[in-house]
Amino acid sequence: MRKNYNFTRRKLYLPEYGRHIHEMVDSLLEIEDRHERTRQAKAVIAVMGNINPMLRDTEDFKHKLWDHLFIMSDFKLDVDSPYPQPSRQDLTLTPQKLRYPQSRIVLKHYGKYLHQFVEQLAKESKTQPVTHEMVNIARYMRNKGYEFNNEHPNNEAIVRDIRLMVGDDHDMDLSAITQMRSEHRVNSQQRVQKRGKQQVQKHNNGRKSVKGARPQQRHNQHK
Repeated sequence: MRKNYNFTRRKLYLPEYGRHIHEMVDSLLEIEDRHERTRQAKAVIAVMGNINPMLRDTEDFKHKLWDHLFIMSDFKLDVDSPYPQPSRQDLTLTPQKLRYPQSRIVLKHYGKYLHQFVEQLAKESKTQPVTHEMVNIARYMRNKGYEFNNEHPNNEAIVRDIRLMVGDDHDMDLSAITQMRSEHRVNSQQRVQKRGKQQVQKHNNGRKSVKGARPQQRHNQHK
């Protein structure tokens, strides 16, 4: 008896439907009468719909089944379909290539949007003051610099980076950024003092709880 393995058979166009459905579609191509071929094609569509009975009666799913029927026939089936028959060219269109961005980011660890925001502020600085916005950007750059280098950059480094972003064509007033160092140090000192007070308070609360527990222990011993 000759064995018929799947690897010796032709490749299935849509393996999810199985080989039996493909053989049913192949039998449709052998029917000469168009009316009878269309009737048998609708029967094959009904069998294909049993794969997903929840969507079998929806319009989009029916359209999808008819498209799959033509695909499994290698676009050779000629029947009266309720939907436009797809072509091989429509299903084999190659997508257009995406163009890679050609803009160069000077300092990548700050990100592209920050670079664009600084350039926009440089243009607006010619007509209106942008001191408050630049200080906020400098604070954000300080945080990003800490994430990148694990240390807070000084004000001179932030000013230098802003100059690199805007270029030599823009002359921005960045004097307000020089005051950020004292603000950062004050905030750091306040955090350290607050943390120290919390530790002292926690220690004192622990000592009070221990003192309050000792008389109770003695009272229990006398009992």
